Amino acid sequence: MNYILTISLSAAGLVLGAAIGIFIGVLLQKRKFLKKSEDAKLLLGNARSKADEMVNTAKRDADRTMSELKSKSDLEIKARMVEERERFEKETSQKRSEIASMENRINQKEENITRKNDIIEKRILDIKDKERRLRSRDETIKDKYRELREAEDVQIKYLENIANLSAEEARNQLIELMEKEAQYEFASKLQKFEEEYKTKAGLKAIDILSSSIEKLAVDYVNESTISNVVLPNDEMKGRLIGREGRNIRTFEALLGVDMIIDDTPEVVTISSFQPVRREIAARVLTKLISDGRIHPKRIEEIHEKVQKEVNKEIIKTGEECVYEFGFTNIHPELIKLLGQLKFRSSYGQNALQHTKETAYIAGYIATELGLDPANAIRGGLLHDIGKAIDREQEGNHQQLGADIAKKYGESALIVNAIRAHHGDVPYESTEASIVQVADAISASRPGARRETYQFYIKRVKMLESIANSFTGVEKSFAIQAGRELRVIVNNVDINDDEAAIVARNITKKIEDEGKYPGTIKVIVIRETRFTEVAK
Repeated sequence: MNYILTISLSAAGLVLGAAIGIFIGVLLQKRKFLKKSEDAKLLLGNARSKADEMVNTAKRDADRTMSELKSKSDLEIKARMVEERERFEKETSQKRSEIASMENRINQKEENITRKNDIIEKRILDIKDKERRLRSRDETIKDKYRELREAEDVQIKYLENIANLSAEEARNQLIELMEKEAQYEFASKLQKFEEEYKTKAGLKAIDILSSSIEKLAVDYVNESTISNVVLPNDEMKGRLIGREGRNIRTFEALLGVDMIIDDTPEVVTISSFQPVRREIAARVLTKLISDGRIHPKRIEEIHEKVQKEVNKEIIKTGEECVYEFGFTNIHPELIKLLGQLKFRSSYGQNALQHTKETAYIAGYIATELGLDPANAIRGGLLHDIGKAIDREQEGNHQQLGADIAKKYGESALIVNAIRAHHGDVPYESTEASIVQVADAISASRPGARRETYQFYIKRVKMLESIANSFTGVEKSFAIQAGRELRVIVNNVDINDDEAAIVARNITKKIEDEGKYPGTIKVIVIRETRFTEVAK
């Protein structure tokens, strides 16, 4: 409606504007031609009348236009109302259809529920009928059971009268007889099972051990407590000795080894129980011979340089060994001691190779037994760590290794595996037992360790002769390749207190007179026997 009114007013404004424009033009003409003619007044009057007529005409046209527009707007509104009514009726019809469909579905569901309720009620009635029949049958069974018990009691009394035994006595005899038969059968099956288990266990153990040895069989280079250095000629021996022996004295004092210069052509021998010192001394001597300048000052310079090289090599070797087994949390001091095992040997078997082999075998065995191999491998890798210092400190390598491992943060399981790998203390875990087995496999398999027959006999005779030199000793036996000496004393000549003194004196004499690797355990045995003969 406002839109129509706006259009009408615009049309009237146009008409009015046109009239005003004409009027202004006329006024301008009048002003222009006022002086020229008297007719101008008449023209002005006519112009005014025409302008009034035009304004009235424009108003009439505007009124007519507004009326037409108003009637047209009413028709559009009515058409819109009719359209909205039709659309409302259509939507209402659709909603009614949906409601009718929902009512149909609800009615179907109600029918289904009613049908299921009827089925359930029928089943409940069937169940109640079955319960009633079962209850009746149970009552019948109880009556039958009572009748059977009464008949059984009558029969038992009859049997008791015949056998002159009560039911309890007969039951006990039967139980005893059945127990004897069961025990015999159980013992027979147990024996058969044990035999079968031993056979299978033995075969399985042989398979595991043979597989472990097969995977890690390596060759060993025979090493001992001496190193031989080849000379270019025998004249070099005099230069090594130096004026009044100053070169050889400096060499031995500085490096802590013995240099043996004998009649063997073009060979000098370096002797030391400490393998790292012996290796450093051999390298220093080789460099001195190659350099040709042999005097105390030069010996000190080369020794300092070689010592740094060997220390770096020790650390590098230890790190490579640890990384080979995937360990990253081993203390640097333990890594250094592992590297020192490269220069250590035991009966011709390199200590580092033996350690690595033990770790691998322990891992294989633990895996075959279904255990976590990590602790077994770690125990095998560190089990001989004490051999790196057993030539410098008192004690056997098991005890020294366990103390070092504990000092540098190893777990109680690993410490026990190190301490117990020769059976000196009880095992506290399966992994410790595996380490002991792996160590024995690596050390005792054919070709792993070897020693000259003469050297072995010489050490055994030396130990037994020292023990036999004491008063009261009846017999002595060097066992475990000379690592243990057992002494049997006369119980009449030696009492318990004196036996302890004999053990201490034998140990002291072995330390003073003997040369041997590792430690030797001395055991003095005093036994008292009383014998009588019955006639």
